Amino acid sequence: MPKITVFSTPACPYCVTLKEFLKERNFEFEDVDVAENAEAREDMIKRSKQLGVPVVEIDNEIIIGFDKEKISKLLNIKD
Repeated sequence: MPKITVFSTPACPYCVTLKEFLKERNFEFEDVDVAENAEAREDMIKRSKQLGVPVVEIDNEIIIGFDKEKISKLLNIKD
């Protein structure tokens, strides 16, 4: 199983859609709320060079936004 981390905020609709996408396909992931966790927010910015969410890390590869095609490719999802 790949290691998946989702950096998100509760108010972000794309974050919700991304997490539902992963849940529907039975992928386990760590959900990191960067609105509440300043240390995680700084870590996300350092890794992604990005302030916006969602940011997804799959096995040390950073994906900015809900890039369904790239996420599907990395997770070998064939819809």
